Amino acid sequence: MIEKKAIGIKALFLDVDGVLTGGDITLDEEGREIKTFDVKDGLGLKLLMEAGVEVIVITSRKSSALDRRARDLGIVEIHQGVSDKGGLCERLLAHKDLGPEAACSMGDDLPDLGMFRKTGLCIAVADAVKEVREAADFITRNRGGAGAVREACEWILKCQGKWDETLRVFTGK
Repeated sequence: MIEKKAIGIKALFLDVDGVLTGGDITLDEEGREIKTFDVKDGLGLKLLMEAGVEVIVITSRKSSALDRRARDLGIVEIHQGVSDKGGLCERLLAHKDLGPEAACSMGDDLPDLGMFRKTGLCIAVADAVKEVREAADFITRNRGGAGAVREACEWILKCQGKWDETLRVFTGK
């Protein structure tokens, strides 16, 4: 049962383009990259981190916009310009003394399959390429950059039995 895999998750490895964003690359007239992030995804990540799950960003591109967004969310570990996502994921797990069963990865395209091979739980966004969807344990209903990360965060929190506690902060109940 897939929900059992989510119970022990302590780290989420997250791709950016196509997962945290819709995958579009917008450049202004001076060549600066502009990214659009979903605010609900951001809250989902904050809630997940507050519940004790570390969020680690691994992306093959480099972007100062990502640095800013991650800093705003309180994400400390950001790895940009990574060509071997699986290798880095494996090294980080060893450094953190975590096994694959304690890690989840979320992606949308072929370079993310390396992370999928190193983690015990794999999540694909709804609009991921076929090969990533086929390798995933869980496929979101939402597209990348449009609530997929929030959906995954809520699902993990619910599987871990932490959702009601998380809601109490907002509802007072």
